[in-house]
Amino acid sequence: MPGSAYTFSYASLGELVAWIIGWDLMLELALGAATVSSGWSQYFKVVLTAAPWHAHLPAWILADGHNLVAAAIVLVIAGLLCLGMRTSSAVNAVIVAIKLAIVALVIVAGISYIHSGNYHPFVPPSGAKPAPGGSSSSTLLQALGAAPGAFGIGGIFSGAALVFFAFIGFDIVATNAEETRRPQRDVPIAIFTSLAICAVLYIAVSLVVTGMVKYNRIDVAAPLSTAFLSVHQHTIATIVGYGALAGITSVILVLLMGQSRVFFAMSRDRLLPPMFSAVSERFGTPYRTTLVTGVVVAALAFFFPLKTLAELVNIGTLFAFVLVAIGVIFLRRARPDLERPFRVPLMPLLPIVSVLASLWLMLNLQSATWVRFGVWMLVGLAVYFGYSYRHSRLADRGAAGHGAPQP
Repeated sequence: MPGSAYTFSYASLGELVAWIIGWDLMLELALGAATVSSGWSQYFKVVLTAAPWHAHLPAWILADGHNLVAAAIVLVIAGLLCLGMRTSSAVNAVIVAIKLAIVALVIVAGISYIHSGNYHPFVPPSGAKPAPGGSSSSTLLQALGAAPGAFGIGGIFSGAALVFFAFIGFDIVATNAEETRRPQRDVPIAIFTSLAICAVLYIAVSLVVTGMVKYNRIDVAAPLSTAFLSVHQHTIATIVGYGALAGITSVILVLLMGQSRVFFAMSRDRLLPPMFSAVSERFGTPYRTTLVTGVVVAALAFFFPLKTLAELVNIGTLFAFVLVAIGVIFLRRARPDLERPFRVPLMPLLPIVSVLASLWLMLNLQSATWVRFGVWMLVGLAVYFGYSYRHSRLADRGAAGHGAPQP
């Protein structure tokens, strides 16, 4: 159903919480697309400099603060999404097949270049020097004196918090529940199976790359291609570069699609101006939300550095998980009579563990990230009480009855 966790929150926790999580999802998906588009631009640079092109773009075109390449790919994909789901889905299916083939190539071809010495120390000690372009900035826990410096055991959780946005695509599986024949069986199987496969592939690729290149010498911008360049495998590096471009393109496409659908659902509920819920008569897509999303994401990718975007994506995603888990507990107690195609097992233990795990990872993000997230939420509340609360569908129904409803 359009809107993902926003729609679930609307049904279970009410309009205000739905607005908060919808506003949060807009941050998560838009910044996620901007983040991976920045990564796309770095692999584009690797491909251009390799044979047969041997081209070199001016440094200012790809620099943080004016990344034209990242902005351009976002606008192109937004245009593709406007052409309809059939076209974009067909393109995405081909791209995903290419992506899986490249992942297999990295694992198989890279194993023979692993040097066991690169795994020592397997867990770098706290205070170790990061790779060029990396960062060892302190997290909120470290700033509060509750954890040691970057790297070490605490660094594992910091890394988990940073890489978390790689898994937000599993939310897209849940949004397609209405289109499955047996959601109570098919959706959990799809989520857990894809999660297991992707986790194994992520771990395998990480072990291969860090075995080929020591952790403090990895190229943060384009690690896969440059790992093969470091062992003089230029042909494989070029193939991997092309594959990475294809894979990242599919991620941008999915995130832009998700963002535009959340935008569409909020507009349809009149929490945002209803003009944005217009659907193209020719292509059947919410073209206005898609175009606005594309322009905003392109601007974010153009102006903001990769690491800043990644941290904001993660805190937004984790906060959404917290609210959804709380909503599951609340709905089970408030409406035990509802028919449920799928019931969360181990209630309420599993949702409580989900809340605690998400909060723990949030604490392992930087203090500045919390400040930026807090500002975004305050802006969202200002928009809600200044516009959405008075114009929503609930407000219309309340005005037709006995006064506007309380948020």
